[in-house]
Amino acid sequence: MAKLHRKSAFLSIASLLVLCLADYTLATKIRAGSDPTVMKVGDTYYSAESADGGIYVRAASSFKGLGVSNVRRERVWSDANNRGAVWAPEITTDLGRTYIYFSAGEDAAHRMYVISADSPLGPSSVESKLALPDEQWAIDGTFFVFEGEGWFVWSGWQTESENSEQPLYICRMESPTKPIGQRYIISQPRESWEQGDSPIVNEGPQVIIDPNGQLHIVYSANGSWGSRYCLADLRLRKGGNPTYVWDWYKSNGCLFGSHQDRMMRGWDTTLYIDGPGHHTFALLDGDVNKSPGGADHIPFMFHGVERGTPYSWEARSWFSGSFVWWSKTIYSRNNVPGERSNTGCSFKFFE
Repeated sequence: MAKLHRKSAFLSIASLLVLCLADYTLATKIRAGSDPTVMKVGDTYYSAESADGGIYVRAASSFKGLGVSNVRRERVWSDANNRGAVWAPEITTDLGRTYIYFSAGEDAAHRMYVISADSPLGPSSVESKLALPDEQWAIDGTFFVFEGEGWFVWSGWQTESENSEQPLYICRMESPTKPIGQRYIISQPRESWEQGDSPIVNEGPQVIIDPNGQLHIVYSANGSWGSRYCLADLRLRKGGNPTYVWDWYKSNGCLFGSHQDRMMRGWDTTLYIDGPGHHTFALLDGDVNKSPGGADHIPFMFHGVERGTPYSWEARSWFSGSFVWWSKTIYSRNNVPGERSNTGCSFKFFE
């Protein structure tokens, strides 16, 4: 885990960042597009994308290989039932079977669907709609297992008429395709650094477990249509209840973004990419219990727009970057139930 030792105390944080950036001076552009999702199975990386009224999966031996022109690319699903616009597929596995979750619909009709297959490259099953609690607009959903229980986290609306903000919701899963119980809000875009867009947005949740065993949901804050888009973190207190909002502690600002006034204190903006967000950790088998190891510069992928290019949805591309676990990081809050602060691992993201 990245931390400062007494013997190297003469190095400032700024000096350490310069050393890091000496090896990681520029994000590597993988391909044009948005909303990357990647997992690693064995020695192969698999990504999923929506295009041409369907979902495609790519297979390559490296991140960079996912963007080459002759990459293996298989269509695993077609929208034969006219589900509508397909957004942000998310690829994972459970007990050896591949699952891809995606949102489909038009406008307020967007709901979460799932397909599955024996192999990441398909062929896949017919899509089924997830019966999420309260049957409301839902996007960017992902399934995970934590401490032996299945969970689903997504971005959605409270109701169709109360859609001025997109909170993050969580619910229990009996299986990768069967939600149970009610939904619970675990994050709302109410902090000053999450404000200014309409609607105000928390979306793109990605789940990972830190070296101390604490659960994190790293999400995208602010509108994806502008360069204030950024990554922030929710950290569940040790022994906490994932359905109880006050057991989650939010980073005090963006951890990866291009606007300094929205960054957490001690975190700096990106140098080359505007509006980085909607990332993927490329977990082994897509499993949060097999989080990528190593003490330094763990790879991840995100989308953004190269600085100097006007920001737009059409200008977004996938980029590879890296992160280190940043220990003993305090997330604090005021005027709320429970403990006011929590100390644990956070992230330093690098282009």
